[in-house]
Formats: sequence, C-alpha cells, structure tokens
Amino acid sequence: MMRTSPLIMAIVYFIMGIFFVYIAVQSADETIWNFTTVVIALFATLDFGVSIRLISIHFRIKNKKKE
Repeated sequence: MMRTSPLIMAIVYFIMGIFFVYIAVQSADETIWNFTTVVIALFATLDFGVSIRLISIHFRIKNKKKE
C-alpha cells in the first residue's frame, strides 16, 4: 500500500486554505464581521496551520533519513 507524503498533504491543505479564503472574501457583503465569513476564515486559518505543520514534518523526516 502506498503512503501519502506529508508534502503532498501540505499542498492539498494549502490549496484548501486558499479556496476558503476566496469563499470568505466572496461572502463578505458589507462587513467582514458576519458569522459565515468568520467561520470560513477560521477554517482557512486551520488549513494553513496544518499545511505548515506538515511541511515541518516533511523536512524532519527528510533530515532523519540523511543521518
């Protein structure tokens, strides 16, 4: 069975974060402080955080394999 690389998953989460930011910008009518926009922006933030963590894991694994 083939495993999914943390780098590939980081790219997927980063793209999802960009998508959620786009949706949040489109859903902001008069103000950004409506419930929908804040929730979508929260999901985007979580996706970007997971993406950064997965990139960190990728480089740690890569450095471990060098040793």
